[in-house]
Amino acid sequence: MAHDDPKTLVSTDWLASHLKDPDLRVLDGTWFLPGDGRDGRSQYLAAHIPGARFFDIDDISDHRSELPHMAPPVEKFMSRLRAMGVGDGHQVVVYDAHGLFSAARVWWLFRLMGQDNIAVLDGGLPKWQAEGRPVDDMPPVVRDRHMTVRRQNQMVKDVTQVAAASKLGDYEILDARSPGRFRGDEPEPRAGLRSGHIPGSKNVFYRDLLNDDGTMKDADGLRAVLAASGADLDKPAITTCGSGVTAAIINLALERIGKTDHALYDGSWTEWGAFPTVPVATGDK
Repeated sequence: MAHDDPKTLVSTDWLASHLKDPDLRVLDGTWFLPGDGRDGRSQYLAAHIPGARFFDIDDISDHRSELPHMAPPVEKFMSRLRAMGVGDGHQVVVYDAHGLFSAARVWWLFRLMGQDNIAVLDGGLPKWQAEGRPVDDMPPVVRDRHMTVRRQNQMVKDVTQVAAASKLGDYEILDARSPGRFRGDEPEPRAGLRSGHIPGSKNVFYRDLLNDDGTMKDADGLRAVLAASGADLDKPAITTCGSGVTAAIINLALERIGKTDHALYDGSWTEWGAFPTVPVATGDK
């Protein structure tokens, strides 16, 4: 069971005991990969934790970008969250229908916006339901709540910054995709992308950070996975994946072991794999 920390990860027991707290807000951050044939909102409407609001990762994003679900402008984030009744003074818990998958992206977005009173529900909706806890199919009644946002620019990197980090080796670049995609053996789920990885990056498959039941490994387990990847944690880290969703699971894991100098490459392989002027490596290294 996770050591409960309202700024990173909390257990289903913790959430159940706090579910009726007046300043608790629960978010359903379910998101599915392209081609899955499912969508998060439909999943939410069918069954969600009582009182949960739906956080639409694709909608609460920067629609000026051609890349999927890029971090939204500050004003859009504030307005969307205010309309959901989420704001200053609230403790937020976010979960997803996978166990621990897209919820970490929502956690990272809040942290990017300077809001750190947010935790991921360890094991998500599957664990909650497996324990026989209640679910609902009606959205809650919400009231506006002001939110103060202070964007933490050091928490996000763009293609130019990542290219420099790859060349100089002054950051450890950690890739959350599967080993096959990292090596270039498996095709990318999005058409038109080259196969392989950012030169110098290390493969930390996000599923290796999780237990069989979808909960996150304890601190010792996380350190072991990171060590097995060859990651040098004395360097600041940049996480990456297919489009910036599962990369956030590595950010969450790093935070859980006390490493705070980490950022996420927003756009990730969807951008790098399509960018004609940046190099691509294949194989294990």
